[in-house]
Amino acid sequence: MSYDAYQSYQTVNLHAQTAQASPLQLVLVLMDGLLDELSRARAHIEARRYELKSASLDKCVSIINGLSSALDMDNGGEVVQNLARLYDYCAERLFRAGVELNVAIVDEVQRLLTQIRGGWQGVLARQG
Repeated sequence: MSYDAYQSYQTVNLHAQTAQASPLQLVLVLMDGLLDELSRARAHIEARRYELKSASLDKCVSIINGLSSALDMDNGGEVVQNLARLYDYCAERLFRAGVELNVAIVDEVQRLLTQIRGGWQGVLARQG
């Protein structure tokens, strides 16, 4: 499959996932995209594709910032404040990973975000 065909498939798939999604489902779609992009960023670091690494890490930080900005800081209480701090930590660590070309940091962020995704998935399951 060519890269263009794969990108077209991804675009159609994303549109299908988001067309009727609830806010929680949209968070999960973003988390899935973020985790996929982290894998790409890791591969770019390993392959020494520095320009692609930068673009990939920038995209990850943008997604994290979007997730963070969507948090209801006024009504979410301590849990939301902690989640916002964790998102900030992940964004800072990705900046450090890019500077140091350190895949271990990318792995750390990926583990943290995988746990956060699991929490969001649990919230969705409880809501039915």
